[in-house]
Amino acid sequence: KQWYQRRVAITAGGHVDSGKSTTTGHLIFKCGGVDDRTIDKFKKEAAEMGKGSFCYAWVLDKLKSERERGITIDIALMQFETDKFDVTIIDAPGHRDFIKNMITGTSQADAAVLIVAAGTGEFEAGYAKTGQTREHLLLAFTLGVKEVMIAVNKMDTTSPPYNEGRFKEIQGEVSNYLKKI
Repeated sequence: KQWYQRRVAITAGGHVDSGKSTTTGHLIFKCGGVDDRTIDKFKKEAAEMGKGSFCYAWVLDKLKSERERGITIDIALMQFETDKFDVTIIDAPGHRDFIKNMITGTSQADAAVLIVAAGTGEFEAGYAKTGQTREHLLLAFTLGVKEVMIAVNKMDTTSPPYNEGRFKEIQGEVSNYLKKI
């Protein structure tokens, strides 16, 4: 570890079922933070529970209840180092019942990645007044997180798949909201 490494904590936030844990877990795997054997074990266990697509989420979702319900309940922390940074990833829950845990995680963050699901109806549910997308953005800013990246996820579920118009629609809506806060 170099003495000049900067510590940075990044939270993953967004509406429930937007793919926060899956995306974050997959990224950690691709960056070498989890080995193939562990992912293979998660794939097998997830398939046995009928939740095959959740294997990457299990990199962060460790609680039995999280795995059974398919949602993040508590924050999860994962650390890795680069040449310049000592990075802590904070996976925060998206379900409104666990907003206190989301606040706890986000209050520790220097930056945030807001995961937004692009699927028909999914973005609208998260972006609605009762959704968590806008609330997570507002809370992050209120808690002092000023560096935010928006990741549009699940583009393969748009109609047609990877629809550029859908991406631009989401980009416009979220950008307009960011300008207000």
